[in-house]
Amino acid sequence: MDEDSTNYNIPLGWRLQGRLDRVAWRRSLDRLFARHEALRCTFVAGEDDPQVQILSGDRGLPVVEHDLRDRPDAQAALLDLCQEEARTPFDLAREPLIRGRLIRLADEEHVFLLTQHHIVSDGWSLGVLVRELSSLYRAFEAGEDDPLPPLAIQYPDYAAWQRQWLSGERLQRQAQYWRDTLSGAPARLALPTDRPRPAQQSFAGASVPVVIDQVLTRGLKRLSRQHGTTLFMTVLAAWAAVLSRLSGQDDIVIGVPTANRRRREIEDLIGFFVNTLAVRIDLSGEPSVSDLLERARRAALTAQDHQDLPFEQVVEIVQPPRALDHTPLFQVGLAWQNNTGGSLDLPGLRVEVAGEGLDQVKFDLELNLGEQGEAIAGTLGYATALFDRATIERQCGYLLALLRAMLADAEQPVSELDILPPDERSYLLEELNRTETDYPSDLCVHALFEAQVRRAPDAVALVFEEQSISYGALNADANRLAHHLIGLGVRPDQPVAICVERSPAMVVGLLAILKAGGAYVPLDPAYPSERLRQLLDDAGPRLLLCDAAGRAALGAEAIADLSAVDLDTATAWADQSADDPDPHALGLTARNLAYVIYTSGSTGTPKGVMVEHAQIVRHCLRRRGAGTISTSAMSGACFILSRLRLSRFGQLWGGAPLWWPSGSRTGSI
Repeated sequence: MDEDSTNYNIPLGWRLQGRLDRVAWRRSLDRLFARHEALRCTFVAGEDDPQVQILSGDRGLPVVEHDLRDRPDAQAALLDLCQEEARTPFDLAREPLIRGRLIRLADEEHVFLLTQHHIVSDGWSLGVLVRELSSLYRAFEAGEDDPLPPLAIQYPDYAAWQRQWLSGERLQRQAQYWRDTLSGAPARLALPTDRPRPAQQSFAGASVPVVIDQVLTRGLKRLSRQHGTTLFMTVLAAWAAVLSRLSGQDDIVIGVPTANRRRREIEDLIGFFVNTLAVRIDLSGEPSVSDLLERARRAALTAQDHQDLPFEQVVEIVQPPRALDHTPLFQVGLAWQNNTGGSLDLPGLRVEVAGEGLDQVKFDLELNLGEQGEAIAGTLGYATALFDRATIERQCGYLLALLRAMLADAEQPVSELDILPPDERSYLLEELNRTETDYPSDLCVHALFEAQVRRAPDAVALVFEEQSISYGALNADANRLAHHLIGLGVRPDQPVAICVERSPAMVVGLLAILKAGGAYVPLDPAYPSERLRQLLDDAGPRLLLCDAAGRAALGAEAIADLSAVDLDTATAWADQSADDPDPHALGLTARNLAYVIYTSGSTGTPKGVMVEHAQIVRHCLRRRGAGTISTSAMSGACFILSRLRLSRFGQLWGGAPLWWPSGSRTGSI
């Protein structure tokens, strides 16, 4: 699928200090290469299925030598070579899938890089490789013959046996187990991430150390004995509980690699034997710690009993939804390292781990743990495309806290275990809830609109059909009408009805009522006349802003006792001032009414809700630092317009127009 990928390269590196017998070393590598047929396999795409071809053992393991002894920049050159090696893919069809680089830094200092492709090797194989390479070098350096006993079988022998053994009823039984076990499993674990998931999975990764100290490890061993679980099963249960907390899901699938070397004949073979089991943990029904341990034990044991079916065949059987942005069936793994690879033991040489390695992960999260002396230690690897290091460090803390809580009381519900450290709990419950902020509570809502006019007077504020109106022009029209309304006796808190179709005149009317100090009462001309008259009788306005549609909807009788201002013609106030009315001269404050909006009346008679300017200002402002006004809040008219049954409500960004599609009855802001 990706021929140039290095995602499945396995890098090793050692710094060798002392006198290296280069002939013995070369001979040891070649003998290892000839001894294991898996290392000599190539994979050629045939017309039907890929074909395995085995290279001759006589060609030797490919090794490139570099001499940096005379280089003043030897360490920088070494780093470049390590990175070059890590970035170099394998050609699966043509070249050996193992290669080395011997880098000479001084007469008695070398760095050896050994890279294998995962298709011919696995974690267990690394232990075999290190042990045999140590034995071979020790013998050859001493002038002795190959000390290793002949291998009883080779990897191709195992492959042929496995294909024959895993067939018929045995194959059907294992296939049915996975089909039943993973039926209905969630396709993705919904972990909260620091960044959106990229369209295609990134394998770039990093890791943080995880250490379960001796005291906690002893407690976990005791808990495991009491409930008949292994240490791995206990940690598996805890890891599932943490993932459940983070995702909010009670159905967790974790990928667990298994060495899959259950026959003595293959224990000493280098090759790809490892299989990955999709272990499904059920956390539904508020299980106690004891219940969860039993569920994890049962899930792990039954999965191990059916571990022979290769993972890719499990995927084909289950047929989960597939996508390029995540792995199928599970996105989180837990590997228990109980087969230590050991270290090179070469006579006359001090060996240290070297090389840059590969900062890669196969899944979103990879928890790798194992017993190290009296403690449990390892790493939590993570996809850097999704997570920050600080997030993963917190997740490690959750795991440790949950393990301690499990020891404290095995009968308490897992969902009630406290996994948050005090500082994070304080941050979540207190710091994040300190949302109070200053805002100009003394301003009226139209003052926000006027501030936006001063900021961008020429920006388009409103579009209707083919007509565009700027903020400055809209404000001037509203001001002229506002002064006219003031002359008609509009005062603070006085209700002013407005019954018009959607048009620029409607926006002008709303702003004018506010600027004059009145409280608008919106009447939709689409409402039944009886309903509109009911609202008029209850609100008791003395003034009505209307158009032809509003007059028709209300009827002549309803408006007979009202002073009506026809918004279809603006000639009556065309000569009024275009300046903003002075709210102080009007006695207008933020505690005065901005509008009266009526409930639907579904429980009886509609009731008018009186809303003050200050409440709209608080609603419109968004925090951009204490006391600041966001650009979107500068037009308080957006909130006002929403009262007239606009189908979608959104805050008006500075410079962005109000928009009604031509002929639409359900326009949007």
